[in-house]
Amino acid sequence: MIDDTNDFEEQEQEQEDLLYEHFRMEVDKGQVPIRIDKYLSEHQPHSSRNRIQKAADAGFIHVNDKPVKSNYKVRPGDIVTLMLDRPHYDTTIEPEDIPLEVVYEDDDLMVINKPAGMVVHPGCGNFNGTLVNAIAWHLKDLASYDPNDPEVGLVHRIDKDTSGLLVVAKTPDAKTSLGKQFFNKTTHRSYNALVWGNFVEDEGRIEGNIGRDPKDRLRMEVFPPDSEIGKPAVTHYKVMERYGYVTLVECILETGRTHQIRAHMKHIGHPLFADERYGGTELLRGERTASYKAYIQNCFKICPRQVLHAKTLGFVHPTTGKQMDFTSEWPEDMTALIDKWRNYIKFKDTE
Repeated sequence: MIDDTNDFEEQEQEQEDLLYEHFRMEVDKGQVPIRIDKYLSEHQPHSSRNRIQKAADAGFIHVNDKPVKSNYKVRPGDIVTLMLDRPHYDTTIEPEDIPLEVVYEDDDLMVINKPAGMVVHPGCGNFNGTLVNAIAWHLKDLASYDPNDPEVGLVHRIDKDTSGLLVVAKTPDAKTSLGKQFFNKTTHRSYNALVWGNFVEDEGRIEGNIGRDPKDRLRMEVFPPDSEIGKPAVTHYKVMERYGYVTLVECILETGRTHQIRAHMKHIGHPLFADERYGGTELLRGERTASYKAYIQNCFKICPRQVLHAKTLGFVHPTTGKQMDFTSEWPEDMTALIDKWRNYIKFKDTE
């Protein structure tokens, strides 16, 4: 049962901070005090101790209705529960007729340009209307493709409110090959992001482990690389255009952690513009005039989400061995917002 927490680690959580009970057990009266991770690994044979520890670190293991860490020692009469932020539901992926922008497709794979606002995979209150449902419909006539088979399908993910390129494997061999490329960091991915503030340097490198924020499970936090907390993550950035109070940057990932760019940019003091989860909907730079405040609010209305787009994607084709490189244009909301800032700085320069 605790294997369910893998979904939590991989998916963006976008609903209210609610927890749902997935199992409950009472500690036997004759039980001697023992660490809860050891206790559960003995009583839940299909769950590894490591996964149990991760569940506890994420605040999902409760004793007597309170979250505990993996070193908590159970006592007779304790009520142990696994609480996840999504209810039990049927995980079967059904095809749904949802528009899909296919950038490229052949017998082995397809590259998709995902719109902002579309959840990638069912879960956490989004049980249909997802990218995976749309892919299932697009490939419904392909007998060899089963959307419920983990050996085919999406090779990587991007957040719900991030737009841009994703690759889908149609065959197990293609998914294995592409998965290895992502694991070995031989793929090429770049993102365009609008962030708060101006940079001193034209380019830089951010290194810091990424793990769940202990105070807010829906957000990621950055920890020192040598802290053994979270997973290692490295982001390279380069300034593309400067607009005084905000900056357009290109980000290239060495790793692909949940919310990596969003968390790393927040960590160095440059949250993504309009990124509510990471403080980007506050007025962080600029003037305190009423007109400027109104201008920023208009910007938020134009693009009411983190301004982040998966611009390019490159990998070696799993069958032909040829290098495949793709690029995608900004969506309309991001284009309109960037144009607004370009006009703003042009007007400021002429004052």
